[in-house]
Amino acid sequence: MSTPPGEYYTEERWQNWIDRLDEEEIDPEDEDSARLLLNLQDDAAIAVAKIITDHDDELIDRETALEEIADIRAIVLEEIDLDDEETVMLIDGVQTSLVCVFYAAEEYIAEGPAEEGTVIDYIEAAADAEAEEDLDAALGYCVQAGTLVIDGEELDVDAAAELEYGLVSEWANGLDSLQTAMSDPEVVEEDEEGDA
Repeated sequence: MSTPPGEYYTEERWQNWIDRLDEEEIDPEDEDSARLLLNLQDDAAIAVAKIITDHDDELIDRETALEEIADIRAIVLEEIDLDDEETVMLIDGVQTSLVCVFYAAEEYIAEGPAEEGTVIDYIEAAADAEAEEDLDAALGYCVQAGTLVIDGEELDVDAAAELEYGLVSEWANGLDSLQTAMSDPEVVEEDEEGDA
């Protein structure tokens, strides 16, 4: 069954997560806090995965799929206005990770998967580009890696974990969420709280 346009992800859904993070004292070293942040990220990735799947199943056309992804991106990447600076910083990390998810989904829907290279080839090229401070190229390589992840190629999480901390490691983290979402698009549903 196709999800009606505009219902893949809503501002209210994102805000519910932000409110929960705001209410709880977030400590990235704490397992529950880390899980909550990951769930926030996975939840948005799942919405993207559902759009891709509906597009692949021809339930929505390309234009609708791209509009839906743009809508989610606008919701998720909006600046967070909270008093606790550390919480804002942690959510900013999630937003950064998801940037690559949105672009990879758009690229996949518009152009299909990258025609050559492997996920790890692109991730390594992205890391090299980041080291040379060419962040546009780094993002471009990560996006290509993402199209392959969407197409079913596996992102080696161990190899990604060896990346130096930076934008590429954040983007690879987002692609890991997308990979999980593509294989199991219901993973965060039990965590959903509509009454926040």
